Amino acid sequence: MTLPIWLKPGLMGAVVGAIALAVVGFSWGGWVTSSSAAEMADEQAEDTLVAALVPFCVLNSARDSNFSATIAEMKAARQYQRSDFVAKAGWATMPGQTEPNLPVARACVAEFASQM
Repeated sequence: MTLPIWLKPGLMGAVVGAIALAVVGFSWGGWVTSSSAAEMADEQAEDTLVAALVPFCVLNSARDSNFSATIAEMKAARQYQRSDFVAKAGWATMPGQTEPNLPVARACVAEFASQM
């Protein structure tokens, strides 16, 4: 059986076109693998959860009798140490939990900074 003369260039063109389509799709087209999509979904879910829990942190701080002293210590501390004050004060510890939620503590510090 003889293959037509146009078959080899046609197949080569299809292979090169498929490779070019994949390169363009993944680099500029916004295509992602399933693992990348899962990572992005996890990050978005965590960001949404933290945003939903920040009001509880602010409410816990408003109920604290040492609020003024803790805020004064936070202002005097370095930026990277401020979430430790929120965690130690218990403002970022959610009901039913024993440990503070550090992403919530960081977001709570950012909320306080926007109010200062």
